[in-house]
Amino acid sequence: MDARALVARNLRRLRVRQGLSQEILAVDAKIDRTYVSRVERGLENPTVAVLERLSRALNSEITEFFLQPRRGEPVPRTLPSGRRPKH
Repeated sequence: MDARALVARNLRRLRVRQGLSQEILAVDAKIDRTYVSRVERGLENPTVAVLERLSRALNSEITEFFLQPRRGEPVPRTLPSGRRPKH
């Protein structure tokens, strides 16, 4: 797996595990939501500075973006689409 695909997979894994939408993550990381989407789809080469902002917003270490998936580990699923109802 190339580095861009690895970062994409791990970004989605971390975001979904925390139940964050791309929009919320983007606001917390102070980057555009469409950029988060493009990184998750492996269409962008994020800089170290962007990865640092994303890792802070996810309360994780930057090294987590480079973890190799375990053999047979499924691809992270996306969250259900649409806005969540306010409680």
